[in-house]
Amino acid sequence: MTAPVTQVAVNPPVKLEMTAPVTQTLAADGFIVQFMMPSAYTLATLPEPLDPRVKLKEVPEQTVAVIKYSGTWSQSNYDEHLARLTKALSQAGVETQGEPVYSRYNAPFTPWFLRTNEIWFKVK
Repeated sequence: MTAPVTQVAVNPPVKLEMTAPVTQTLAADGFIVQFMMPSAYTLATLPEPLDPRVKLKEVPEQTVAVIKYSGTWSQSNYDEHLARLTKALSQAGVETQGEPVYSRYNAPFTPWFLRTNEIWFKVK
């Protein structure tokens, strides 16, 4: 063996601060979780994910119908607000497409009464 042995990181890791919202959508094999990236980055300048399951993609601008609420991340709280949004959209004659998107804006340690949650539906 020769000395010294050196090592240079080709793509050094980049730590990004938490971004909001974090969204979750039902998929055939579980859930799709999306993290919004800081606006200072483009798809070309974002660091490459270390986990091969993480994919980077640009989501085109879209119009969504939203209900905003606070509280726990429980299924019952979600179901209650999903029903409210679905009813309001139906009464207004608004057509949607795709699955509802559950959006969370706070860290898990945020007290439940200070959390901001939303449910989005893509509008046709």
